[in-house]
Amino acid sequence: MSGVIVDSAIYRDGRRTDGPADLSDALAEARAEGNAFLWVGLHEPTENEFELVSGEFGMHPLAVEDSLKAHQRPKLEVYDDSLFMVLKPVVYDSERDTVSSGELMVFVGDSFVVTIRHGEGAPLHAVRRRLESEPQVLKHGPTAVLYAVSDAVVDHYLDVGAELQIDLEELESQVFSPIEGGSVRRREAGDQPAAERIYTFKRQVLEFRRAAGPLAAPISRLTRSGVPFVQERSQPFFRDVDDHLTRVNEQVEGLDRLLSDILSAHLAQMGVRQNDDMRKISAWAAMAAVPTLLAGIWGMNFQHMPELGQVWGYPGALLLMVGAVTFLHRLFKRNGWL
Repeated sequence: MSGVIVDSAIYRDGRRTDGPADLSDALAEARAEGNAFLWVGLHEPTENEFELVSGEFGMHPLAVEDSLKAHQRPKLEVYDDSLFMVLKPVVYDSERDTVSSGELMVFVGDSFVVTIRHGEGAPLHAVRRRLESEPQVLKHGPTAVLYAVSDAVVDHYLDVGAELQIDLEELESQVFSPIEGGSVRRREAGDQPAAERIYTFKRQVLEFRRAAGPLAAPISRLTRSGVPFVQERSQPFFRDVDDHLTRVNEQVEGLDRLLSDILSAHLAQMGVRQNDDMRKISAWAAMAAVPTLLAGIWGMNFQHMPELGQVWGYPGALLLMVGAVTFLHRLFKRNGWL
């Protein structure tokens, strides 16, 4: 269990203190004092490893199953002995311009908090250190931990949203910046076509939406009274988290709409370019058809044809071909076909 339990401590009046190594003894000590609680942090426990922890804290079997399987939507569940919340932290990779999500489960009871991390996107270490430096906040017990974890996850959403906004502006400028030959500028790395880049970006936004969108309902529920194991005076703090999350979801919706508009505009732009190319091809084909027609007529093997016996017949036919092609070229040029 030592490799699974990342950190474990008893907090008395908001300050970290040493406690028994055995979780059952530590929980009993925290409950006996009244002003203390136990915070246990786990990282990707197996079923056998988590069974020892869940048995000590009396966790509901359904919540235990969700914690082990991961791949859950953000949600908030209330059981008899604990409150169970799922969050999906996101990580932005600036090197590859990708968004990936982890999972973070939080069990909140009368005198304990158990956090379970899946993936690398959960900022639990920083949250714990920050709370330990603010004992006036941490003394409010497990509710303070739930708030701090939610606030850290949502605040990081804002950072990721800002990074995606910058990437979107770069993508927009690249898609609508023509280069020589009428093609669209591509990234130097990977040389992806514009449409492929847009679809790839939409997948990143979709991953972000799956993390932030479903979290709105659980956070909104925490802003109201009557939630077990959550202090009612903490509602203003959760309302602040809810406000930030609303901004994030509005930003995600805006990114998705802009991407759809960019894709539509890009496809329309490609259609216009194809029409221009077809007009040019048609114009050159029409100019080539005139001398072909004339040459075909005079090339027929009939005995009696006009101008066959004239000295100027051959140069006259050539001049007629050149004149017709010149006339068509000027006409198409004036109309913008060439």
